[in-house]
Amino acid sequence: MKTILVTGAGGYIGTTLTPMLLQAGHAVRAVDRFFFGRDLLAPRPNLEILVEDTRKLTPQHFEGVDAVIDLAAISNDPSGELFEKATWAINRDARIRCARLAKAAGAERYILPSSCSVYGFQDAGSVADETSPTNPLTTYAKANEAAERGVLGLADDRFCAVALRQATVYGLSPRMRFDLAINGMTYGAWKTGRLPLMRDGSQWRPMLHVRDAARALMFVLAADADAVRGRIFNVGSAANNYQIGPLGALVGEAVPRAVDIEWYGDPDERSYRVGFERIEALGYRAQLSAADGVAEICAALAAGKVDRTPRTITLDWYKHLVAMQRLVRDVERYGGIVDI
Repeated sequence: MKTILVTGAGGYIGTTLTPMLLQAGHAVRAVDRFFFGRDLLAPRPNLEILVEDTRKLTPQHFEGVDAVIDLAAISNDPSGELFEKATWAINRDARIRCARLAKAAGAERYILPSSCSVYGFQDAGSVADETSPTNPLTTYAKANEAAERGVLGLADDRFCAVALRQATVYGLSPRMRFDLAINGMTYGAWKTGRLPLMRDGSQWRPMLHVRDAARALMFVLAADADAVRGRIFNVGSAANNYQIGPLGALVGEAVPRAVDIEWYGDPDERSYRVGFERIEALGYRAQLSAADGVAEICAALAAGKVDRTPRTITLDWYKHLVAMQRLVRDVERYGGIVDI
């Protein structure tokens, strides 16, 4: 049994990954601010919950830790632009510092979940691999790329640092998100029978089911250190490279009702197709498709297990928390509100 420190354990991938690590026999030190609810990780044997900000971690937090999976991040483009300073502080600076603290504490491995968004707009017909030029277009993507550089430079014979450029994630998770492409498409089509798509539909996106994302992190955690040390791996599959137009049609066909596609906006400049041969050469394979994700989300919606609320839209929830903080500060007196 290894002790794995997982930052962002209360997030979309973290709430999927943490139970999988526990089931595999590891102990997990779960670090998160739990913006989206502390109830998303139920108490379990070998699970230690630590409510903390990754910008404030200390050497003591890494005592006895064998490996770190550093998921904590401001997690999408709109949030990254609104909270630009915090995005650089969390997505770049805190991750590099976390890797340094892990190395100093004697942890053997550090895994940085990065993003295929670092490829940005690529030439038509090209397929980006890990040696392709990057072209990050947003604060979120730029901070991920900077974190990769800072973290991988720490790798040596005793410290195995790895970066995984994950495709855009989808699928059902305890910390559900409907601000991700396939998830949002599915909800809109299921709820209204309408599917808004950003023009012109030819843009490429690599996609990855959330459980396949968690499997990839566990795969690299267990991989031979010499095969992964200091390296970048794209995570996804050729079958999950989708153009938005055909993807919308696939979602519409998988939802159990008639769906009309509605085009909106200016053409999206972000388009990138990605190759995954490097990680597949080590034996990793994504197992799930967009159709699988759509089916499970529709079933959960129909059963009343999930719904689209402000908490499932990352930027909306951040804005809500900031507004609530201001309101409480305005009315609080003597350490309380009604009771003082």
